[in-house]
Amino acid sequence: MLETVNTTLTNLLGPLGPVIAMGGAGLLLLLIVIPVMLKQKPDRLKQIKEQRETGGGRNDGPKLRHDSGKDPLENFSNLLEPQDVEEYSAIREQLIQAGYRQKSAVRTFHFAQFALGLGLLALGLIYTILMGDGEAGPTKAAITTLVPGLVGYYLPRYWVNKRIKARQGEIQDGFPDSLDLMLVCVEAGQGMDQAIVRVAQEIRPGFPALADEYEMVAYEIKAGKDKATVLRDMGDRSGVADVASFVTVLIQSQIFGTSVAEALRVYASEMRDKRVMRAEEKANVLPTKLTLGTMMFTVPPLLIILIGPSMYSIYESLSGQGIGN
Repeated sequence: MLETVNTTLTNLLGPLGPVIAMGGAGLLLLLIVIPVMLKQKPDRLKQIKEQRETGGGRNDGPKLRHDSGKDPLENFSNLLEPQDVEEYSAIREQLIQAGYRQKSAVRTFHFAQFALGLGLLALGLIYTILMGDGEAGPTKAAITTLVPGLVGYYLPRYWVNKRIKARQGEIQDGFPDSLDLMLVCVEAGQGMDQAIVRVAQEIRPGFPALADEYEMVAYEIKAGKDKATVLRDMGDRSGVADVASFVTVLIQSQIFGTSVAEALRVYASEMRDKRVMRAEEKANVLPTKLTLGTMMFTVPPLLIILIGPSMYSIYESLSGQGIGN
């Protein structure tokens, strides 16, 4: 059956008939599914839950609808946002760790995946049709069509993961210095809240990501949120184990009534030791990484310089004996 369909498509559309048929079927399916998704009525229970979470009542309804209309992707939320709460929370946490705290970050992320995937898939299909070799098989045509689409779909996720690693590295590098500054502020007589604000101001030129985290903690504490909850949220947002451990130390100091300055002094010393250990670890790994480069770019020229003249002399001697005989 499949061979018959393949033969028929090849006879009608040429060697790339199966690929063109698959692309057309995919586009037709999207044209059918998207209008159906857009015509779905919003769930009333979900609207009530969102209004309760945002603190809105009957008087806030028109205002919320007006604010949501500013986002051009709001009408496509049912299509672009995951309906599963756990999946939505996981993606939202990853985007926050990458530094994207906007309310529409999840929607924009899925739109980027959707747009890049379809755009590069269409470009791959056009390239396959216009530049493809007539003798190429359907396997090569499918690869040149589908691979760009997959690359476009996973490109936003790769970018987010790269941003997470860069941001976590910045927070990890600047965290020991921030603890030293916080210790100085606390020992000078400032409260913990004032110390956090001052540290955020001082470290912003060198470590803006860590300064943003401290500023958010200060704003949430000023808003009246529980300090332990605010600190735990900071550990979750950063995604760095050292910050999570520091949060645990501060919460335990607050619960048991121990000296915050002493806890900061001990933990800051540990963070400095960890930073030195990370630097030594990178330094110890460096010779191993340089071995391959050294062998590839140093040993061959050295062998040519040392052995080349001798090999040339041997060649000349053998050539001369051959001519004399």
